[in-house]
Amino acid sequence: MPGIAPDVISHKLTISSAYKPVRQKRRSYDAERYEAMRTEVEKLQTIGFIREATYPAWLANSVMVRKSTGGWRMCQDYTDLNKACPKDSFPLPRIDQLVDATAGHELLSFMDAYSGYNQIFMHPPDSEHTAFITDKGLYCYNVMPFGLKNAGATYQRLVNKIFAGYIGNIMEVYVDDMLVKSRTAEDHLQNLSIMFGILKDYRMRLNPKKCAFGVSSGKFLGFMISQRGIEANPEKIKAIIDMEKPKTTKDIQSLTGRVAALTRFISKATDKCVPFFKALKGGKRDITWTAECDKAFQDLKNYMSKAPLLSKPLPGEILYLYLSVSGTAVSSVLIRKPEKAELPIFYVSKALQSAKLRYPPLEQLALALVVSARRLRPYFQAHGIKVLTNQPLRQVLQKPEISGRLIKWAIELGEFDIQFVPRPAEKGQVVADFISELTPATVQPTSEAIPRPSCRINQAPNVSTHQLPSGVCMSMARQTSKDAEQAWC
Repeated sequence: MPGIAPDVISHKLTISSAYKPVRQKRRSYDAERYEAMRTEVEKLQTIGFIREATYPAWLANSVMVRKSTGGWRMCQDYTDLNKACPKDSFPLPRIDQLVDATAGHELLSFMDAYSGYNQIFMHPPDSEHTAFITDKGLYCYNVMPFGLKNAGATYQRLVNKIFAGYIGNIMEVYVDDMLVKSRTAEDHLQNLSIMFGILKDYRMRLNPKKCAFGVSSGKFLGFMISQRGIEANPEKIKAIIDMEKPKTTKDIQSLTGRVAALTRFISKATDKCVPFFKALKGGKRDITWTAECDKAFQDLKNYMSKAPLLSKPLPGEILYLYLSVSGTAVSSVLIRKPEKAELPIFYVSKALQSAKLRYPPLEQLALALVVSARRLRPYFQAHGIKVLTNQPLRQVLQKPEISGRLIKWAIELGEFDIQFVPRPAEKGQVVADFISELTPATVQPTSEAIPRPSCRINQAPNVSTHQLPSGVCMSMARQTSKDAEQAWC
């Protein structure tokens, strides 16, 4: 039986002694499911993936799941065993970062391992803990099965080990999804040769039905990747556009869930969904679908029919952030400006709840910046950020009498290279929803004169600074009076 050598990696179960072994009672199935189960057991036993088990301490049921092709897939219900196993905290890559790192390449090759989890052997002493029951007897896995709590972490640990030195350079890997990327066709052949050599050395097999080599675009981790940039998955867009008008609470929850999967592409996503959230209030099964809901539903479909193409930032490039506050949410869009064009990178939106609804408008705008910095942390760490604002955010974060939360926010933002600069007069379609930073209802006039400098939040020495609590400094660079009028008028 081929597979990854156990001395490279094997899957171990760390079962807590606080849990007693559980033997699940056998479930009953119809004749069709029993026949499919017998066929699958015979196949797995023939290829050596499973063996008969005797007196297992843990015992799981087999569950038959219908495939999209109409056949059956046999799974095991490891709910009880998983509860007894502490979570493996080995980190999985951030999908957003992998997608960004992949976009912009001329040629791509998409690969998927063949029964990837089953290519890793179980640690022999733990094998019998994977025992499951069928109508023909008890069996356990020699290889790592699907459904175990920490199987994904074990697989990621494997690919990080065998592809060390190449991940982030010529390839990206997320568990069993692998991608080789190249700037030119010549490089691509060489990169594929390197990867195939590694696969051969470690006896890892690919599924040819799920591989595509030397293409200019393709689907990776739910996104469409190409040299042009990043696009939303057409299937997810179609699911929203073709969706019928919701009639029940479950229908609306399905709609908002589909929107949540595409929020990176949706400007002010939370504001667009407010009517749906209102319809969910009360917890009733049947909903009252109002004219406001219907308009929001059609507007959402129209927006998704022309969802934006997202851009990938270049290393060291200055990025720009627009902020916006409505009565229900804070939103932002991170953009880049190559040759004065405004190209979106990421849209962010978060609902305002409970006490946050009562924050003063400028504090809500500061919250929008903090929410953006948290959600877009990798971008804030790797790039200088210019916040395009005509509101006195610097003063809000710098006042001696500022509240405790503002002090915390100022400290949190202090690690990033953030500048506040005036908004430009012209705005493209990309930021059409961000023309107003504050809705008319939230704008409050100020009676005191406001200084007109732009500012940078940092902790650099030897600059003119104003000291904030807890050692956070804000250095200020004076502008001309003309710039100042543009900044704060």
